[in-house]
Amino acid sequence: MRGLAGLAPVWLVLISCAPDSGYITEIEAWQKERAEKLQAEDGWLALVGLHWLADGDNRFGSDPENPVRLEGDGIPPLAGILALEGATVHLVPAEGVALTVNGEPASVRILRDDLEGTPDVLRLGRLVFHVIRRGDRLGVRVKDPEAPTRTGFRGLTYYPIDPRYRVEARLDRYAAPKPIQIQSVIGTAEDRVSPGRLEFELDGTSMSLEPLNEGTDGVTLFVIFQDRTSGRETYGAGRYLYATLDGDRALLDFNKAYNPPCAFTPFATCPLPPRGNRLAVAVRAGERAYAEH
Repeated sequence: MRGLAGLAPVWLVLISCAPDSGYITEIEAWQKERAEKLQAEDGWLALVGLHWLADGDNRFGSDPENPVRLEGDGIPPLAGILALEGATVHLVPAEGVALTVNGEPASVRILRDDLEGTPDVLRLGRLVFHVIRRGDRLGVRVKDPEAPTRTGFRGLTYYPIDPRYRVEARLDRYAAPKPIQIQSVIGTAEDRVSPGRLEFELDGTSMSLEPLNEGTDGVTLFVIFQDRTSGRETYGAGRYLYATLDGDRALLDFNKAYNPPCAFTPFATCPLPPRGNRLAVAVRAGERAYAEH
């Protein structure tokens, strides 16, 4: 009896460290939604092309000689021209082609890119495409709901849900929001702003991450980070995480850390972690490396 009594406190400690069912349900729901968004017809898994535009006329269609080649059933050799003049893209559709812009029959017009939010969306057959701006480069991103990356999707894998990786952080604000140049996997750079550094403890070790302001609400933070699992157990270029500010506090839940789009497709333009966002610990929480990468 004395031996059993001696084991009881250990048993109680183990139970108290386990995540409660409500938290498990929350994370599992987040994981389910994450997979559904990836698999959507217009999700990241549908990407099949990224074509950078040159100054002047860029022909698009199924002709292999086109700078913007579109492959799929019913795509004509020449569907139109995307004319790049400075920082502006003009659409000139070919006569008689069933091309639409935002659901309406296409006509000669300037195309809105994704810099300020929602771009103009073109549709030809089952293909959907729009203009993106990355630094001083403009390109065309193409999606196909029948992309092999989408139809052959094998699902996501995660570390076991662990509440130890759900930590409270304090934002040590800069005197003024700090401009940061964020590099991308394609070699471009984007100017972003950080409000300060998030200071927190993980397994008794003090560490920090530099978040980026996301949107205009002043409370949504976007964190790009690497850790000692990067390139081994998780995606090499790092993972992403969102947090919401409450005053100068934010909850960092690494169980919701996820892979960037470039973990699934070569046609993404993912931002990379700032220099100071490389943690000297292994964060074994959240999304693991994708099996097909």
